Amino acid sequence: MQENKKPNILYSCYSRKNSEGEQFIAQHNFGFMISGSSEHFIGGEKFVFKPGDFRFFKRNQLTRWTKFPPAGGEYRSISISIDQDTLHSISEEYNLTATGPDNGQGAMLLEPNNLLKHYIDSLVPYLDGSNEFNKGLTNLKVKEAVMVLLETNPGLKNVLFDFSEPGKLDLEAYMNEHYKFNIDIKRFAYLTGRSLAAFKRDFQKIFNTAPNRWLQQKRLADAHYLIREKGWKSSDVYLEVGFKDLSHFSFAFKKAYGVAPSRIGAAI
Repeated sequence: MQENKKPNILYSCYSRKNSEGEQFIAQHNFGFMISGSSEHFIGGEKFVFKPGDFRFFKRNQLTRWTKFPPAGGEYRSISISIDQDTLHSISEEYNLTATGPDNGQGAMLLEPNNLLKHYIDSLVPYLDGSNEFNKGLTNLKVKEAVMVLLETNPGLKNVLFDFSEPGKLDLEAYMNEHYKFNIDIKRFAYLTGRSLAAFKRDFQKIFNTAPNRWLQQKRLADAHYLIREKGWKSSDVYLEVGFKDLSHFSFAFKKAYGVAPSRIGAAI
């Protein structure tokens, strides 16, 4: 599966109430928390980052996150997406390769040091709120980020220069853990180390149904439980269980249970 390989430097700044979402981390990501805090759930683990923290996320992962602005202030962070093209170029130029297995976690809190601090400081003058850097400058700053990371955290070499695709995973376990993520079947196939055809074939053998049908039934069952037993509103449920929009969720729910989600409490 081909992913967006463009390098990117993103400055986030907002003062809204807590923000929540989910994300497929396609490329390695190095970042710095300026103010506020964030929580990320990756592979069943919770990672918390606070102001002043340097963080690193590995590629090819699904995460659910919540961002918390400080009281009366703004959530602010800088993120550098480290694309595979840049890493291939550095690997060839400096003869850098992974020399062992990567046994690290999906996210890492990096020990602060002067090199990391000076690198982040060098980005600040360019953060004008547009989130767009000159292409040439972006390429140089992403490459610099890689070299700084290697200098300060040598163990990341086995992460950054591991160019292998996701290996074949236990499909049943993976789907039962990640079914709420609102991603397409091709992405699930890629993340479980399969072609789309192999994914559908293996899925049918394990679950005795098609992937899209199973996902919808699983998500609707969760929604039914949350509305009936926990008193959730349909407007709060649909994103939580993996639907893209409220109207699609309401239509599918009524088709499955014979009643609109907004009326389920009164109907049962």
